[in-house]
Amino acid sequence: MREVPVTSLQRLPVYLNYLKSLDDYDSFISSGAIARALGMGEVLVRKDLAYTPAQGRTRVGYRVGELVAAIEDFLGCNNRRSAVIFGAGELGSALLSYGGFSNYGIDIVAAFDNDPSKINKCVSGKPVFDNREAYAHIVKRKVTLAVICVPAAAAQSVADDIVACGIKAILNFAPVLLKVPRDVIVRNIDVAANLAILSSQLD
Repeated sequence: MREVPVTSLQRLPVYLNYLKSLDDYDSFISSGAIARALGMGEVLVRKDLAYTPAQGRTRVGYRVGELVAAIEDFLGCNNRRSAVIFGAGELGSALLSYGGFSNYGIDIVAAFDNDPSKINKCVSGKPVFDNREAYAHIVKRKVTLAVICVPAAAAQSVADDIVACGIKAILNFAPVLLKVPRDVIVRNIDVAANLAILSSQLD
Protein backbone atom coordinates (compact mmCIF):
# COMPACT_ATOMS: atom_id res chain seq x y z
CA MET A 1 0.00 0.00 0.00
CA ARG A 2 1.31 3.42 -0.95
CA GLU A 3 2.15 5.84 1.83
CA VAL A 4 -0.41 8.61 1.81
CA PRO A 5 0.76 12.17 2.56
CA VAL A 6 -0.78 13.68 5.68
CA THR A 7 -1.99 16.66 3.64
CA SER A 8 -3.97 14.31 1.38
CA LEU A 9 -5.51 12.60 4.40
CA GLN A 10 -6.53 16.03 5.70
CA ARG A 11 -8.26 16.92 2.45
CA LEU A 12 -10.21 13.68 1.92
CA PRO A 13 -12.77 14.48 4.67
CA VAL A 14 -13.29 17.87 3.01
CA TYR A 15 -14.16 16.13 -0.27
CA LEU A 16 -16.39 13.70 1.60
CA ASN A 17 -18.36 16.45 3.34
CA TYR A 18 -18.87 18.28 0.05
CA LEU A 19 -20.00 15.16 -1.79
CA LYS A 20 -22.45 14.31 0.98
CA SER A 21 -24.02 17.75 0.55
CA LEU A 22 -25.01 16.92 -3.03
CA ASP A 23 -28.59 15.86 -3.68
CA ASP A 24 -28.14 13.23 -6.38
CA TYR A 25 -25.87 10.30 -5.49
CA ASP A 26 -26.56 8.73 -8.89
CA SER A 27 -25.13 11.68 -10.81
CA PHE A 28 -21.53 11.96 -11.95
CA ILE A 29 -18.96 14.51 -10.86
CA SER A 30 -15.47 15.20 -12.15
CA SER A 31 -12.35 16.01 -10.14
CA GLY A 32 -12.43 19.39 -11.87
CA ALA A 33 -15.94 20.10 -10.61
CA ILE A 34 -14.91 19.16 -7.06
CA ALA A 35 -11.85 21.37 -7.35
CA ARG A 36 -13.87 24.37 -8.54
CA ALA A 37 -16.47 23.93 -5.81
CA LEU A 38 -13.80 23.83 -3.10
CA GLY A 39 -11.39 26.35 -4.58
CA MET A 40 -8.62 23.78 -5.09
CA GLY A 41 -6.45 22.66 -7.98
CA GLU A 42 -7.86 19.92 -10.21
CA VAL A 43 -4.57 18.00 -10.34
CA LEU A 44 -4.37 18.05 -6.54
CA VAL A 45 -7.90 16.67 -6.19
CA ARG A 46 -7.25 13.98 -8.80
CA LYS A 47 -4.07 12.88 -7.01
CA ASP A 48 -5.84 12.74 -3.64
CA LEU A 49 -8.71 10.66 -4.99
CA ALA A 50 -6.24 8.28 -6.64
CA TYR A 51 -5.26 7.05 -3.16
CA THR A 52 -8.81 5.75 -2.66
CA PRO A 53 -10.42 2.75 -4.38
CA ALA A 54 -12.62 5.14 -6.41
CA GLN A 55 -12.85 4.36 -10.12
CA GLY A 56 -13.59 7.33 -12.35
CA ARG A 57 -15.03 7.06 -15.85
CA THR A 58 -13.46 8.78 -18.84
CA ARG A 59 -15.18 12.09 -19.66
CA VAL A 60 -17.87 11.72 -16.99
CA GLY A 61 -15.90 11.38 -13.77
CA TYR A 62 -17.10 9.58 -10.65
CA ARG A 63 -20.57 8.49 -9.67
CA VAL A 64 -21.19 10.53 -6.51
CA GLY A 65 -22.49 7.65 -4.41
CA GLU A 66 -19.60 5.40 -5.40
CA LEU A 67 -17.06 8.11 -4.64
CA VAL A 68 -18.61 8.75 -1.21
CA ALA A 69 -18.43 5.01 -0.46
CA ALA A 70 -14.82 4.80 -1.68
CA ILE A 71 -13.64 7.70 0.48
CA GLU A 72 -15.53 6.38 3.51
CA ASP A 73 -13.96 2.96 2.98
CA PHE A 74 -10.48 4.46 2.66
CA LEU A 75 -10.89 6.59 5.79
CA GLY A 76 -12.25 3.62 7.73
CA CYS A 77 -15.60 5.27 8.41
CA ASN A 78 -17.30 1.89 8.32
CA ASN A 79 -14.89 0.36 10.84
CA ARG A 80 -16.23 1.47 14.20
CA ARG A 81 -13.54 2.57 16.64
CA SER A 82 -13.90 3.64 20.25
CA ALA A 83 -12.22 6.73 21.65
CA VAL A 84 -11.90 8.38 25.06
CA ILE A 85 -11.19 11.92 26.17
CA PHE A 86 -8.79 12.86 28.95
CA GLY A 87 -9.92 16.10 30.53
CA ALA A 88 -13.62 16.85 30.99
CA GLY A 89 -13.29 20.63 31.19
CA GLU A 90 -14.86 23.03 28.70
CA LEU A 91 -13.08 21.67 25.63
CA GLY A 92 -13.43 18.04 26.65
CA SER A 93 -17.11 18.52 27.43
CA ALA A 94 -17.68 20.22 24.09
CA LEU A 95 -16.11 17.25 22.30
CA LEU A 96 -18.22 14.82 24.33
CA SER A 97 -21.30 16.71 23.15
CA TYR A 98 -20.27 16.79 19.49
CA GLY A 99 -22.12 14.26 17.37
CA GLY A 100 -20.02 14.48 14.22
CA PHE A 101 -17.47 11.83 15.20
CA SER A 102 -19.92 9.07 14.32
CA ASN A 103 -19.81 10.18 10.68
CA TYR A 104 -16.25 8.86 10.58
CA GLY A 105 -16.87 5.64 12.45
CA ILE A 106 -15.65 6.97 15.81
CA ASP A 107 -17.57 6.52 19.06
CA ILE A 108 -16.56 8.65 22.04
CA VAL A 109 -17.39 6.25 24.85
CA ALA A 110 -16.11 8.00 27.99
CA ALA A 111 -13.94 10.70 29.51
CA PHE A 112 -11.47 10.74 32.38
CA ASP A 113 -10.63 13.50 34.82
CA ASN A 114 -9.02 14.00 38.25
CA ASP A 115 -11.53 16.62 39.43
CA PRO A 116 -13.88 15.07 42.04
CA SER A 117 -16.67 17.44 40.93
CA LYS A 118 -16.62 15.91 37.44
CA ILE A 119 -16.03 12.24 38.25
CA ASN A 120 -19.04 9.90 38.08
CA LYS A 121 -21.06 12.52 36.21
CA CYS A 122 -22.26 12.33 32.61
CA VAL A 123 -21.80 14.79 29.76
CA SER A 124 -24.26 14.30 26.89
CA GLY A 125 -24.82 10.77 28.12
CA LYS A 126 -21.08 9.96 28.22
CA PRO A 127 -19.66 8.92 31.63
CA VAL A 128 -16.71 10.68 33.24
CA PHE A 129 -14.45 8.41 35.27
CA ASP A 130 -11.48 8.91 37.56
CA ASN A 131 -8.15 9.00 35.70
CA ARG A 132 -6.98 6.16 37.92
CA GLU A 133 -9.66 3.90 36.43
CA ALA A 134 -8.56 4.54 32.85
CA TYR A 135 -6.77 1.26 32.20
CA ALA A 136 -9.70 -0.95 33.24
CA HIS A 137 -12.25 0.99 31.16
CA ILE A 138 -10.00 1.28 28.10
CA VAL A 139 -9.27 -2.45 28.04
CA LYS A 140 -12.92 -3.37 28.69
CA ARG A 141 -14.22 -1.12 25.89
CA LYS A 142 -11.38 -1.97 23.49
CA VAL A 143 -10.51 1.70 23.00
CA THR A 144 -8.01 2.49 20.24
CA LEU A 145 -8.00 6.33 20.20
CA ALA A 146 -7.49 8.96 22.87
CA VAL A 147 -7.94 12.73 22.95
CA ILE A 148 -5.95 14.92 25.34
CA CYS A 149 -7.79 18.03 26.56
CA VAL A 150 -5.80 18.77 29.72
CA PRO A 151 -3.54 21.74 30.56
CA ALA A 152 -0.04 21.69 29.10
CA ALA A 153 1.56 20.94 32.46
CA ALA A 154 -0.38 17.69 32.79
CA ALA A 155 -0.30 16.58 29.14
CA GLN A 156 2.90 14.50 29.20
CA SER A 157 1.84 12.59 32.30
CA VAL A 158 -1.54 11.87 30.72
CA ALA A 159 0.16 10.80 27.49
CA ASP A 160 2.32 8.38 29.49
CA ASP A 161 -0.80 6.89 31.05
CA ILE A 162 -2.47 6.58 27.64
CA VAL A 163 0.53 4.76 26.21
CA ALA A 164 0.57 2.45 29.23
CA CYS A 165 -3.04 1.56 28.40
CA GLY A 166 -1.94 0.30 24.99
CA ILE A 167 -3.41 3.10 22.89
CA LYS A 168 -1.40 3.86 19.74
CA ALA A 169 -3.14 7.00 18.41
CA ILE A 170 -3.51 10.30 20.27
CA LEU A 171 -5.15 13.59 19.31
CA ASN A 172 -3.49 16.25 21.43
CA PHE A 173 -5.11 19.63 22.10
CA ALA A 174 -2.56 20.62 24.76
CA PRO A 175 -0.01 23.19 23.50
CA VAL A 176 3.00 20.97 24.15
CA LEU A 177 5.01 18.43 22.15
CA LEU A 178 4.56 15.00 23.65
CA LYS A 179 7.29 12.39 23.99
CA VAL A 180 5.90 9.00 23.03
CA PRO A 181 7.27 5.72 21.64
CA ARG A 182 7.85 5.54 17.89
CA ASP A 183 4.89 3.26 17.33
CA VAL A 184 2.45 5.79 18.82
CA ILE A 185 0.88 8.32 16.45
CA VAL A 186 0.26 11.82 17.80
CA ARG A 187 -1.62 14.57 15.99
CA ASN A 188 -1.29 18.00 17.58
CA ILE A 189 -4.08 20.58 17.36
CA ASP A 190 -2.94 23.96 18.69
CA VAL A 191 -5.93 26.28 18.24
CA ALA A 192 -4.07 29.41 19.40
CA ALA A 193 -1.15 28.77 17.05
CA ASN A 194 -3.50 28.28 14.11
CA LEU A 195 -5.30 31.53 14.92
CA ALA A 196 -1.93 33.27 15.07
CA ILE A 197 -1.09 31.92 11.60
CA LEU A 198 -4.41 33.21 10.27
CA SER A 199 -3.82 36.56 11.90
CA SER A 200 -0.39 36.87 10.28
CA GLN A 201 -1.98 36.32 6.86
CA LEU A 202 -4.34 39.26 7.20
CA ASP A 203 -3.48 42.57 5.53
